This record gives sequence, C-alpha cells and structure tokens, in this order.
Amino acid sequence: MLEGFYIQLFSPHGLFRFKDPEIGRDRDTGGQVKYVLELLEHLSHHPQVRKVDLFTRKITDKRVSVSYEKEIEIVNEKARIVRVTCGGQLYRSKESLWDHLDEFVDKTVRFIDEEADFPDIVHGHYADGNYLASQLSEIYGIPFLATGHSLGRNKKQILLEEGMTPEQINEAFNMDRRIKEEENILKTADLFIVSTQHIINTQYAMYENVKSAKFKVIPPGVNSSVFYPFYRLDMPSFQMSIEQEQAFYRVNSEIERFLFNPLKPLILSIGRADKRKNFERIIQSYGQDKELQAMANLAIFAGVRKDISQMPQDEKDILTNLLLLLDKYDLYGKMAIPKKNDPQLEVPEIYRIAARKKGVFVNATPGENFGLTIVEAAACGLPIIASPTGGPKEILEQCENGLLVNVEDPAEIAEALKKIISDQSLWDKYSANGIIGANHLYSWTTFADQYMEAIHELFLEKNKEAAQFSTKTAYGKKLTNAELMIISDIDGTLFDEHSAEGLKEFTEFIKQSNGKIVFGLASGRNRYMTEAVFSQYDLPKPDILICSAGSEIYYSENFIPDKGWESHIDKQWKRNALQEVISEFPGIRLQEQAAQWRFKLSYYVDEDFNENKLANLYKLLDDRKLKARILLTENKYLDILPFRASKGSAVRYLSYKWKIPLDQFITAGNSGNDEDMLKGKANGIVVANYSPELERLKKNKLIYFTKHPLAKGVLEGIRHHIASNPKLFEVMKYIGDNDH
Repeated sequence: MLEGFYIQLFSPHGLFRFKDPEIGRDRDTGGQVKYVLELLEHLSHHPQVRKVDLFTRKITDKRVSVSYEKEIEIVNEKARIVRVTCGGQLYRSKESLWDHLDEFVDKTVRFIDEEADFPDIVHGHYADGNYLASQLSEIYGIPFLATGHSLGRNKKQILLEEGMTPEQINEAFNMDRRIKEEENILKTADLFIVSTQHIINTQYAMYENVKSAKFKVIPPGVNSSVFYPFYRLDMPSFQMSIEQEQAFYRVNSEIERFLFNPLKPLILSIGRADKRKNFERIIQSYGQDKELQAMANLAIFAGVRKDISQMPQDEKDILTNLLLLLDKYDLYGKMAIPKKNDPQLEVPEIYRIAARKKGVFVNATPGENFGLTIVEAAACGLPIIASPTGGPKEILEQCENGLLVNVEDPAEIAEALKKIISDQSLWDKYSANGIIGANHLYSWTTFADQYMEAIHELFLEKNKEAAQFSTKTAYGKKLTNAELMIISDIDGTLFDEHSAEGLKEFTEFIKQSNGKIVFGLASGRNRYMTEAVFSQYDLPKPDILICSAGSEIYYSENFIPDKGWESHIDKQWKRNALQEVISEFPGIRLQEQAAQWRFKLSYYVDEDFNENKLANLYKLLDDRKLKARILLTENKYLDILPFRASKGSAVRYLSYKWKIPLDQFITAGNSGNDEDMLKGKANGIVVANYSPELERLKKNKLIYFTKHPLAKGVLEGIRHHIASNPKLFEVMKYIGDNDH
C-alpha cells in the first residue's frame, strides 16, 4: 500500500459537480449529493488520505449543464469527480438505472486498470452506489463501507400509508429490486456509516439481515467557513467577498419583495419540493394564527423552480398546494416563497438574514434521518423547531438550541414559534447554544477524523484474524496484472472419457506461473456440471470459468458471476418465447432440467437432423422476430443462446473488461463448439484429437494444430505460441519452465 489511503466513493445518480452544485434541483439531487460532495472534499484534506475519487454518472443531455459531460473534474490535488457512462447519455432517475449498474462496474474496472492504482477502500452511497461498491470490493478484495441515506422498506411503508399499492410502488420506484439489494448489502458491507442511532433503531431494524451488519454512528458536519454566525458581519475585522455581498443582496431583495414589513422576525424553512418536508403544516400553523402573523413573516424555500407547469407531477402538486395555502389564508405581504436559491452562496446567507431578523428555523419533517439543514441553521445562529423523533431529536438534545414539537399539529408549531420569538433571552440562549454545538459536535473535520479511525480499526481487526478480508477473492488484482490468459475447453480438449494424458504436467505448468498466467476453462457444461469436474480430475484452480457454451462467466473456484456479462447478453433474450416456439419444431426434444440455464436452452436432436433443418429453425425464429444463437454439436446436441453469447464473445468481453489485448490470449479447443473462440486475434490451439469441422481452420496462421492430443497437446500449443511470440516469450522467465 502506498503511504495513505486511496478511497473511492460511489453515487451514480443525481447531478454531481463540485462548483455550484444544483442541490434541490430534483428529488435525486438533494441531501445525499451535498453529503457526498462535502465528504469528498473533507476526506481529501485528511493527512492519512492520499487520494479520494467520487464516481458518478456521465451525462450528455441538453436539459442539464455541459459540466456533467466532463469525464474527470479536478476538485483539488487529492480529490476528483470521475464520471462513467452507463445506461446511455441522457439524465435518468435513479429508479431506471438498476439494469445498467453492471455496465458501470465494468467501466470502473477499466478505469482502475488505466490508472494502474488500486483503491484501498470503497464507499457506496444510497442503494445503487452500495451495489457498485459491493461488486468492486469483491473484485479487488478491499473493505466496503456503506451509507444508505434513505432505505427502501421505510419509503415503501410511507407510500403504502399514502395510498399507493405495492404494484404501483414497485413500478414507480423499482422497489423490490432496491430492497433485495439493501438486504444483500447488509451481509456484504464491512461497515455501515450512519448519521444517527435513530436510523439503526428504526429503518435498518426493518431488514431481515440487520444482525449481520456492523454500524458506526458518525454525524455529518457543516462547513464552518461557509455556515458561520450571523453576527460575524458586524465584526470590525470581517470582510465579505464580492460574491458573498452579491448573494446577500440578491437573497435579501428576493425575500423582501414579497413582504409589507420586512423588518419583522422571519420564520424560515428550506428543503426540496418533497411531501415529507411538510411545508403545508408550517403554512397552516402560520395562516391559522393571527397573533403569529402580527409577530413575524414567513419564508419557504421549496427547491428550485422556473415554471411549475413543466415540473414532475409530484413536485408540481406540492408547489401548487403551497401557493393555494398562501391564497387560502390571504398571506400576501406576509409570506415569501422565492423561486430559487444557490446552495453554495445563497443558502448560508438566507440562514443569516433570518437570524439577523431574530427569526426561527422550522424543520417539519417527521422522523427525519438526520436533518442537515438543522445543523446549518444552528451554525448560523438560528433557533430551531423540529420533530421529537429521528435525527432532529438527537441534534436538539445535544445542542439545546430549540424546541421539539409535534410537527403534524399546526397549533403546536405556532405556539413554539411564538414562545421563542417573544422571549429575547430564550432566543439568545438557543442561538448561542446552536452555534457552539454545531461547531463542536457537527464539523466535517471531526467527521473525517472519526471516519479514518473506523477504517484503521477495520484493517486492524482483519489483521488480527491473520486473513485480511479473506472472505473476498480479490480476483481483480490478478486479472489486472496478468501477462497471459489461457482459456481451454474441457471435454475432449484437456481430457476425455478414456484418457487424461498430460493433465498432471499441464496443471503443474499453470501452478508455476506465479500469478502471471490467468487460467480459464470454457465449456458447454453449466456451472454445476463444470464444478463436478474438479472432484474427478486434478485441474489447476481456475481464475475464470466460461460455462454453458459462453452464456455464463464466473471468477475463481467460488464461481462468482460476472454480472456485467449477464446484463450484456440479456439484451433481446426472450427465453420463454423461444422455448414455446421451438417446442413446435420437429426432430428435437428438450434435455434434462440439469442441462438448462437462465441463458441457455438445450435440446437433443434426432439422427436425421441436418443443415436444412437447422436453416428452417433459424427461419422460424427469424419469422417470429426472436434473436438467438444456435449451436449444433456433434449432430447430437442443440443449444439456444442469447445472440450475444458464445465462447468467443466471452473471450472478447474479458479482453475488453480487463484491458488484456487479444494477442495475449491463448485459447484451446477440439470441436466446432470452440470455433469462434479459436478464431480472431487470439492465439488458438487445436489438439490432435479434433473434430473434422475444425479442419478449415488450418489456414489460419494464429491457430496451431498440435501433434499430441488432450492436455499434452494443449501444453505443446502453449509452448509453441510463447516461443514464437516475442510478447509472450517474456512470460517464460516467470513460470520456471526450462524447456525453452
């Protein structure tokens, strides 16, 4: 490990940019975007971090800024935002990204290989980011930290209470997939970073695998150089930048243009246009209390909007309701509902303006996980009113800077507001306590220190077990560093039912490679039938397994599936429709269930099955607009695969994913089933006991026909290619083979 940790953060959805982030633009660009950007910056300032990258999605879309097209955004000398293309180029909601996350993983693997720098820790954010981090943790054998931000089971329960059906919820939010992955992550993450104990006790408690998880409570902080006390403006030595002055002027003008008497105390609430933010209750509490209206003004900053009619339906409904309530209670001249705010410059000034007017901040979200706006407002000197549940309760009990009320009761909110606004000494007490508490308990410097302590404890704990992260295979490191990849067919190539000639010598050859050779098996067998081979024959431990004629790729003897390959070949694969159509075709019958697989249909064919019948089968599928690859082996066995799947396609995919040139591959086979793996730019081996259909490959200069059969022939072919290829010849010095 180089000095200091290299940390990778993953959050694929939302709009991420470090300069002028569009926090609150939509429901996917809310608090978690702000949290991750702050985390990125402050981890980069920690002396024990040598580099930190945030991986998110690259977006090329006229509806959003061109800044999201830039592949790498430099934040500072130790921090970057890395944007990865997946699921096309247009901006998409997080719910529609699930089927494209494996593409994200593959491209991240390529990026890591190009950088030649392995991460020490991966940290996922939200369910989709945690999925990405879990996959890369397995690939590279490194610790996986997870942060949920919000959880599917909790959201599903809320939506059910609001009247949606389970079917509607799943269709709108891909909820079943999300919850399934959240359950898996509870078992695979090495540590969960959560903001409050409340999140563990309520949200994670709803999950079956919660007892498998290890949690660490580290509350996020506020940037004290941005969120500083309102009275600092009056200090003789304090100077505002031109940008801050302009922001102060813009915000103050924007608020005051709504108000008849702008000097009155200002009741403030900020958040995106989300039903759970409960802005309606705040307006009701104000609108129903004439005394409160006489005492103070109200300002609601509900996200960013240009034209309500053009917004998503849920945001449109919320904003329309707010305006209708303003009209219902005739709050013109008393209530401001500005259309936009810049989170970087303007939001801190909004808090300070309200504090200078001796106002109060209201967070009316019931059961908020944390409540970052509460800490921000407190740091600026605003007293707080919030719900007595969740994160707000923990914050206010520690800081003693406000009142906890039932935020579903407008009258309770109004009484609490009047109590604080009418009592100057109480206001001063809450203001001072909030400033001190926010700076001592909720700083990003404190967060980063606790975060790095947790990582050190994690490594120390694993070292004590004398098997650092031993449950992870770390197959990715070997594949990235490989100098030669050997992929061999099994049956009829390494051995047959009568002989295993040369298998012992071949196995010894692979074992001596000191990790410089990646060894893979390619077979028509499915995963379980391939696994059975290892109990019968002394084969080298495989790094890669291509099964079911190229429709499955696995890594290591643990058979870890390549989900990127599954996503790739699943395109236009209609297994049920294919099986129904083929059942009508004469001369073929379905093989046993053990031979079937998600991406493979296997049949026996009659003795008289010939090329004409094969052509008729292709025509039948074409007429029904069904795309598939058909493999006929020894005129006995028929396999139907996704049109993107084959042994050769799998080899080319592995070359792309792991950035190993095809001329550093050696493939070996003996039958027509291996032909597309043998052809192309890889170095091919055809063993002496080959099937007649491979005779036509003799003209191919990259394919070597051996003198010996089976494994002895494979070893002969490997030595031939190594000796005749200068690029491969270098490998010889690593493998302890003295024959060349």
